[in-house]
Amino acid sequence: MTQLDFEDLLNADRYQTVAQLTRDIKSHLETGFPGVWVQGEISNLKHHSSGHLYFSLKDRAAQISCVMWRSRNQNLAFAPVDGMRILVKARLSVYEKRGSYQLDVWQIQPAGEGELRKAFEELKQKLYAEGLFAEQNKKPLPRFPERIGIVTSSSGAAIRDLKTVLRRRFPSIEIILFPVLVQGSAAATEIATAIREFNDFGQVDVIIVSRGGGSIEDLWAFNEESVARAIHHSNIPVVSAVGHEVDFCISDFVADVRAATPSAAAETVVCRKQEIVGQMQYFVENMAALQLENIRYEREHLKSIQRSYAFQRPADHITQIRQRLDDITEFLDKTVTRKLTQNQERVLNLERRLELLNHHKLLQRGYSVCFRLPDGLLVKRAGLLQTEDEIRVDFHEGSIRGKVNEVMETSAQ
Repeated sequence: MTQLDFEDLLNADRYQTVAQLTRDIKSHLETGFPGVWVQGEISNLKHHSSGHLYFSLKDRAAQISCVMWRSRNQNLAFAPVDGMRILVKARLSVYEKRGSYQLDVWQIQPAGEGELRKAFEELKQKLYAEGLFAEQNKKPLPRFPERIGIVTSSSGAAIRDLKTVLRRRFPSIEIILFPVLVQGSAAATEIATAIREFNDFGQVDVIIVSRGGGSIEDLWAFNEESVARAIHHSNIPVVSAVGHEVDFCISDFVADVRAATPSAAAETVVCRKQEIVGQMQYFVENMAALQLENIRYEREHLKSIQRSYAFQRPADHITQIRQRLDDITEFLDKTVTRKLTQNQERVLNLERRLELLNHHKLLQRGYSVCFRLPDGLLVKRAGLLQTEDEIRVDFHEGSIRGKVNEVMETSAQ
């Protein structure tokens, strides 16, 4: 092996500056690790005066430096401390000035049920202090809702239970599903967005936020601050139905009503149609019974008058009393008839209002209903469709499917 000439070592093709080498390393590392999830224990935590968080993430075998900028950490639902086990979503970056690599952290979640419970209690106390759980902020549920907005997974057990109970209790109720993820890092953002979208839409009477049971990690999206604030700012009443009866989430405390299960939420929101009809029948029968009782009372009163001493008076007085009795009888008959007619009209009006809720009657008159596929969105105006969208049109008998060839919107007059 020949010895290298010193002049060869100085050749520009044979060396790099420190900055060039560091820049090459930075490029390779950052493009090779664009996004990673890392679990470890916090150590050397430092809250810088700038608002940035600096800390190390370690386990038994190694550690790595981390930084979380102020714009990302100011909405954390818990306070990180040394020794806490966490799960971070980050990208690998190189700090060129020191020639060291670090994790540029986007998101932090507690790792392990103990840390999750601690984060849950911290956020719960924070929102309670701000008044988000106050009873005076709770909105009453509508007595007879026509449209129910549901925020949940389109494939979970929750939506199946909700649809089954709602259809059984009131078949003509309209259900609008906003499908979202119900667990995972993106779930909270989707749930909060869905609540805001329903409020912007403004065509539902109540919103049900729901998912089936699971561990605290599975339900964590419903403990996020973004979801809690979206529920609090909703102008539409919100029912939280997350997990099983023993599960409690932050969304339960903020919502206007908490239901133990998705099925219980459906039962809370909608009355049975048979119950409404039964109540009306009860009112009709009760009013009729009261009127009949009044008639019997007046008849007995008239008989007592006929047996009274007044009827032993001279004939002219008897004639006057009889005429008065005739007037009273006529007045009572008119009053009873008018009352019965008014009550019958009220019952008929209630029946007609119920009938209006039955969309099948509307279809019998020659109308049809159009849905966009595959999401099942009810199409109320042409602007909701685009060319090549698949649609389904329901008639009184049967339905058709097809694609949109052209969208023609009618300008507002």
